[in-house]
Amino acid sequence: MAQSVLVVGAGITGLATAVALQQRGFDVSVAEARQDVTPGAGISLWPNALAALDEIGLGDQVRGAGGRVTTGALRRAGGAWLRRPQAQRFTRALGEPLVVIRRATLTEILTGALAPGTVQYELTADKVEIGASDVRVTFTDGTVREADGLVGADGVDSVVARHLNGPLPRRYTGYTAWRAVAACPLDPDLSGETLGAGSQVGHVPLGDDHTYWFATQRAPRGQTTPDGELAHLKRHFASWSEPIPTLLAATDPNDVLRNDLYDRAPARIWSRGRAVIAGDAAHPMRPHLGQGGCQGLEDAATLAGLAAGEADLGSAFSRFATMRRRRVMRIVREAELVGRLVNLRPPLLSAAATRASVLVPEFVLTRHLASIAGRAAFTPVR
Repeated sequence: MAQSVLVVGAGITGLATAVALQQRGFDVSVAEARQDVTPGAGISLWPNALAALDEIGLGDQVRGAGGRVTTGALRRAGGAWLRRPQAQRFTRALGEPLVVIRRATLTEILTGALAPGTVQYELTADKVEIGASDVRVTFTDGTVREADGLVGADGVDSVVARHLNGPLPRRYTGYTAWRAVAACPLDPDLSGETLGAGSQVGHVPLGDDHTYWFATQRAPRGQTTPDGELAHLKRHFASWSEPIPTLLAATDPNDVLRNDLYDRAPARIWSRGRAVIAGDAAHPMRPHLGQGGCQGLEDAATLAGLAAGEADLGSAFSRFATMRRRRVMRIVREAELVGRLVNLRPPLLSAAATRASVLVPEFVLTRHLASIAGRAAFTPVR
């Protein structure tokens, strides 16, 4: 009889983990607190994440549904180039181009790879009990689920992570972010980021006719703009060079998402007995390296591979925590450092730090990036 695994959370990490475990013969069910998990603009999937998706048989489907990015330029707000890497060198170092895809599309692909009825929505985990031979999760509606193993993929505010570690409060990073998809194409040579004092805008092609963009700015938490977020962005970035004004002009104001950026101390304990946490539940990270979802996909493929190779789920979960911690925590720390540099106070300090980064030779930077996000950076379990 197949071992049963309950996955709490139907975000990218939870769905990918469920797919990978089902493919390995586990009896998987997924419980999600929300009714709709599709909101979101786009997501950049670096080659390490594509390699993980290949492990669960979805890499080509994802590549076919997204746009390709072959370079990552940096410019100043006035348009001057800070870095302009050659596309061939960039792609060769990483192993293949990045793929930018709508989050809703990625969610649909992952959900579509699951057996019908695997995911149940509007189930909020409330209490976790870990026994010697099984786990039990009680939900806020009184529903109780039992399984041989439990995977907590329930994000920064993870109930499973708190059960293993105690309180894990959020911390506001000091800046907020906006995201949307603009209904206009982007010159591939401009893929990358535009940086200014205390602000940044990222922009990458999303197919031939759309562009995914994000922007950050230091701001007190909990704010909103009375006349709309897009109106605020148009004012704030009015003097910035193209493609910023065009992207904002081609964006539907109703599509702009604003989120204060929080992080959290990483969980000290990732597994205990038949329970394990993955993705943001274990290692939330700031978005500056584009690796949050990518590392969640690596987690999914690794966890399933280890679970299939061990007779005891507890042993597999323990090995997962040991194997993944060293790589992931290096990326968490680096993403935090980049965020602090970009958002130094006063803003002129962040601009100075950005200019200083240009002194790093291109080959050094590219090699370092490949160690984080290149296709070869992900090591599959064999």
